[in-house]
Amino acid sequence: MSIKDPQQDTDLIYSKPQVKVADFQFDAQVVEVFPDMIKRSVPGYNTIIDTIGNLAGRYAKDNTNIYDLGCSLGAASLAMRRSIQAKDCKIIAIDNSEDMVDRCKIHINAFKGDTPCEVKLGDILTEPMENASVIVLNFTLQFIAPEKRAQLIENISKALVPGGLFILSEKIYDQDPVCKELLNELHHDFKRANGYSELEIAQKRSAIENVMKPDHLSNHLQRLQQAGFSHATPWFQCFNFFSLVAIK
Repeated sequence: MSIKDPQQDTDLIYSKPQVKVADFQFDAQVVEVFPDMIKRSVPGYNTIIDTIGNLAGRYAKDNTNIYDLGCSLGAASLAMRRSIQAKDCKIIAIDNSEDMVDRCKIHINAFKGDTPCEVKLGDILTEPMENASVIVLNFTLQFIAPEKRAQLIENISKALVPGGLFILSEKIYDQDPVCKELLNELHHDFKRANGYSELEIAQKRSAIENVMKPDHLSNHLQRLQQAGFSHATPWFQCFNFFSLVAIK
C-alpha cells in the first residue's frame, strides 16, 4: 500500500523563486492543487458554493437546463445536483481547460444524483445555451476578455426562461484608490493567515495580472441591465470578492 504524500495536494506552485513568472493557466499542475488554492485564496468560497446549491434548488424548473459555465472541478455543479428537486432537469458543465474537464468528470461520476450532469470541453463564448432556468458563472467572467463580456451576459440572458436565475461570482475592485488598496491588503492578510508566504503572494500576483481583469461592481450591474435582467442584487461580499443574483 502506498502512503500519500501529505504535501501532494497542497498549493506550492509559487513557493520557490522563479526567474520569470509565467502567466497563470488552468493546467494539470493547477488542477492537482486547485481545491487547496481556492480554499486559501478566495474568502467565503464554501459559503458561495453552498448558496449556489440552495439557489438552484429554489429556481430550477422542470424540463429545463442548468448551466455551470467555467465549471473547473465541478464544485458548483455538485452543489446544485444535491439540491435540485425539479423533474427532468439536466446540468451542463462547460470548461475550456482539458485538464479541468478530465478531473471534473471524475468528481461528478463519484457522486450519484437524480439530476444528470454532462461535463463538456468547450468555449463558453460560443457554446449554445437554451431553455435554462439557472446559469452559474462562478469566478469565470474575470478571465474573459473585457470586450467580450457584454455579449456573454447577453447570451446568458437570452438562454434563460422567464423567471430564470443567473448567479455571478467575481473578484472586483473599488473605484476609490484608498479603498481599493485596503481591500487588496485585507485579501493579502487572508492569504498570509492561510499560510502563503510573501514570495507566493507576489509571484501569484505577477502570474495572474495579465490573465485576470476584474471589473467594478457598477460595470457588472450595467451589463445586466442592458442584457434585460429585471432584478439584480449582490448577496455576498468579503473583501474584494462578491457574488450576485440576477433574475430574468
